[in-house]
Amino acid sequence: MNVVSTRNPAHRATFRHALTANLTPDGGLWIPASLAPFADLDALLELPFADRCAAILQRVIGDEFSPVDLAALAQDAFQFPLPLRQIDAQTWALELFHGPTLAFKDFGARLLARLLALHDQDTQATQPRTILTATSGDTGAAVAHAFWRQPGARVVVLYPRGRVSDMQERQFATLGDNVLALAVDGSFDDCQALAKACFNDPQLSADLRLTSANSINLARILAQVLYYFEINAALRSQGVRQAPVVSVPSGNFGNLTAGLYAQQRGLPVSQFVAATNVNRTVPDFLAGGPYQPRPSLATLSNAMDVGAPSNWERISALFGADRAAMQQAMRWGSVTDAETRTEIARLWQLGWLADPHAAVASAVLQQVRRPGEVGVFLATAHPAKFPDAVQEVTGTPVQLPEALAALVGRPLLGETLDNDFVALKRRLAA
Repeated sequence: MNVVSTRNPAHRATFRHALTANLTPDGGLWIPASLAPFADLDALLELPFADRCAAILQRVIGDEFSPVDLAALAQDAFQFPLPLRQIDAQTWALELFHGPTLAFKDFGARLLARLLALHDQDTQATQPRTILTATSGDTGAAVAHAFWRQPGARVVVLYPRGRVSDMQERQFATLGDNVLALAVDGSFDDCQALAKACFNDPQLSADLRLTSANSINLARILAQVLYYFEINAALRSQGVRQAPVVSVPSGNFGNLTAGLYAQQRGLPVSQFVAATNVNRTVPDFLAGGPYQPRPSLATLSNAMDVGAPSNWERISALFGADRAAMQQAMRWGSVTDAETRTEIARLWQLGWLADPHAAVASAVLQQVRRPGEVGVFLATAHPAKFPDAVQEVTGTPVQLPEALAALVGRPLLGETLDNDFVALKRRLAA
């Protein structure tokens, strides 16, 4: 698989290089050099999910990893269900929260952990690797669990102090061992900027074998491409062959990037919907305003509280920075916390319990969908991760799954950190 920089296509590399190199030499992000459609899409859609994932990985990555290893990796990484739930006559929710940490980030984190372990095995690497990730909620938990107690790996999670849910924090800040959780005095954007500063420091990166587990890493995006194919496979199994409109709850825009890549590979999607909360950097741009990153605002859907989404650079590169082309390919919209609560209540009346992020995607889908269209929205986190917000609307306590109930009462092992690059470097070196 050939990859190029979003900022200069003359910077080319292999997928293995992108897996471990984080940012490109010019500070951009790695993207696929080409996205040719799959010629046998119908046959791929008939395969079981894990088998389809293995087949797609083999085609995309090519001979950089053996087909046998990739097949085993896919079977091991995705050992959990991926149901498409029908909400009403024309609407479905793709439930991405049945993995170990109950959020869609499990797909990317588990694939990344296994690819890195396979890469280090193939290259006979002996120096430990530091996995650094910034999180607005769910990424930290997924990454921490995917690499927890993995030999040769140390995980450092940066998160905005007081701006993730209690359950989200407990998922990564109670593990200990090789997982260090650092609560930063700032926003997610501040955490992301600190992580990027580390990756831009050549000496620090070399000394710690620093590797990104954010969607900066192309492997994370590749993992998310895989589950979009399940939308069409599941719809076809229910007798629905119409290309759906797919609404994606969007913060850092890695999830939407993956969907657009899947569409380039031939996936039948009518249009994608960029659904955000009041952090409207992208919707304002698509509506005709300037692209203007801004400080993020805190909302109920905290994992989407991003004012400077890093993956928008990938989407811009995909469309050659042509706003008119983006407007033709996508729809967009945003909702307030009040509208998010209203949508949670509406979905609850229909018999389906939504977390705030799924509610944002569903509400925006209702705003932009046209009569007769099949609509799918992504449900990215289990509602039990946001029990206060959900119970406030439904009036019904949310039953905690066993994976979350076990965390109640465990001591938090994280540390606080000033929003300061020098302080972070000092702690990483400790």
